[in-house]
Amino acid sequence: MKNCLFILLVLISFTITGCSKDGLSGEEPPEVNINIGNENYETKLGTYCWDDGCVDTAGPVELLKGKVPIKVNPGEKISFLMEYEPKPNEFHLMQVSESNENEVLIEENSFSAPTRKGVYYYSYGVWWKDDKEENLSHGDAFMHLF
Repeated sequence: MKNCLFILLVLISFTITGCSKDGLSGEEPPEVNINIGNENYETKLGTYCWDDGCVDTAGPVELLKGKVPIKVNPGEKISFLMEYEPKPNEFHLMQVSESNENEVLIEENSFSAPTRKGVYYYSYGVWWKDDKEENLSHGDAFMHLF
């Protein structure tokens, strides 16, 4: 009987430590908003991996179909806002059209709107990478905006 109790306690211990999320909480990635001037806008959550599961969605052009684009002035500063700890330690921003993608430079969580008039779609990818294992991600998400 003592052996069964010991084995049960060991299994419970492995289960509890095996389900650790390495500091990432919640059922899905945190919300990301953008700030333009004095206004904040929501982004649309796309594909992500979080808490032992992944969700695959369409890209930004398809996900944002039927939504009203955010109007900005040419060259205006657009900032990403995420109220979540820990912050992701890797991020990329892609400007997406139906025919191509271009990486956009992000500095201090911000980028500048294009100077040419038009409708632009963006995919903001963030990763919570492991500090020790280079190719290990504890969570990732893509947020879309236009």
